[in-house]
Amino acid sequence: MSRKPELSFWQIWNMCFGFLGIQFGFALQNANVSRIFQTLGANVNDIPILWVAAPLTGLIVQPIIGHYSDRTWNRLGRRRPYFLAGAILATLALLAMPNSPALWVAAGLLWIMDASFNVSMEPFRAFVGDQLPEHQRPLGFSMQSVFIGVGAVVASLMPWMLTKAGFSNVAPDGAIPDTVKYAFYAGGLMLMGTVLWTVLSTREYPPEQLRDFDDAAEPLPIDSSRAWRPGLLLLAVGLLVLLAIRHFGLEKELYVLAGGLLAFGALFAWLAFSHSQGMLRQVMGDLYSMPDAMRRLAIVQFFSWFALFAMWIFTTPAVTAVQFGSSDPHSVAYNTGANWVGVLMGAYNGFAALAAIVIPLLVRRIGLRWSHLVNLWLGGAGLLSFLFIRDPDWLLLSMVGVGVAWASILSLPYAMLSDNLPAQKMGVYMGIFNFFIVIPQLMAASVLGLLLRLCFHNQPIYALGLGGASLLLAGLFTLRVREPAPACA
Repeated sequence: MSRKPELSFWQIWNMCFGFLGIQFGFALQNANVSRIFQTLGANVNDIPILWVAAPLTGLIVQPIIGHYSDRTWNRLGRRRPYFLAGAILATLALLAMPNSPALWVAAGLLWIMDASFNVSMEPFRAFVGDQLPEHQRPLGFSMQSVFIGVGAVVASLMPWMLTKAGFSNVAPDGAIPDTVKYAFYAGGLMLMGTVLWTVLSTREYPPEQLRDFDDAAEPLPIDSSRAWRPGLLLLAVGLLVLLAIRHFGLEKELYVLAGGLLAFGALFAWLAFSHSQGMLRQVMGDLYSMPDAMRRLAIVQFFSWFALFAMWIFTTPAVTAVQFGSSDPHSVAYNTGANWVGVLMGAYNGFAALAAIVIPLLVRRIGLRWSHLVNLWLGGAGLLSFLFIRDPDWLLLSMVGVGVAWASILSLPYAMLSDNLPAQKMGVYMGIFNFFIVIPQLMAASVLGLLLRLCFHNQPIYALGLGGASLLLAGLFTLRVREPAPACA
């Protein structure tokens, strides 16, 4: 076995630079899609189900891309073909989204756009594992976090900056303001340019050389004969949810939850009896036999990403209604508040970029688990403070905590997991890890509307409070995750 050579700072910079453009587009989506939906006539209670496309595409796309990118080798390499294909599709979707003539078109474009982001994003995580020796991987993930923060800051501020530059921030009924249009156009150019930079300025090790670097033993065959047990449980719970929806006339969003439970239940039951050697069985087998650390982190990720999705969906309707006093998407107050939400989204990403520099120092002092707990609790306090703050300027202080939590969520779970991923399945396990990002988002899209109606009189500000409580729980569950070996911490 040979040792994987170290890369220079600028080589690592080049391999991570494409993440700047991906996050630029992703941040535009998070900060503005609810605004576009409302402008095109969506009711605030319909926003979660319209957003369901985003996590659902990640659930489907990322493990498939991970599986195939583990097995790809052509003139562009192993991961880079997926960077480029995803960037082209996402750029076209970004250019089209602000010109949507109807709500259903915008919802479809969100589906395409998020799927394209996922095609590019998943291989970038595996790219770090492929290219860097173990002791340099923390630097690679940290640099990705910095680019995520910088890209998100600029993208989130774009409509606000364009307003200051004199572009129109209001539009006739059913039309998208120029500030949002030109922000999306800039996002398309940024995404395509940065991903091209990474594709053209980097190289990849061929499969035989990667095998030579890897000293891990061949993985043992997966015994999935008992997979019918979780499958049966999921099927039963899915049927109960389906019956409850029909009997009590509950929100249609819950069909997403019931459908997901039934689908995974059927797949696990099929896994127990199938003799297929295809992609689906291999991905489901890896999911069933995933490392224990990933199982424990799954709970942490569930509550973390439930909170984040609640924030992304409901910050615009919450802040415009409470801190700016308007729920009319065609009013000056609403659009001023929506622009301020863009500033807030940019602020928490800016704070995250700074926190990404400080978090490694905190880890050295108190370890990975306690660092993640502290950071998540700061984020929880930040989201809970939205319930009490009425001056929108003070919400910037709330975003300090959210930014620290965001930086931690993007890095420390990967650090806690890194010792437990087999190198030969780096791509597929990164994709499977995304399940525990996507499933809570589907849960949020399914149940938040119901919770707001039944418990909080349809006031979206309380979705942010639920998100804050969810981050506090995520911090507690972090203590169940074992620290990796000191050499890799």
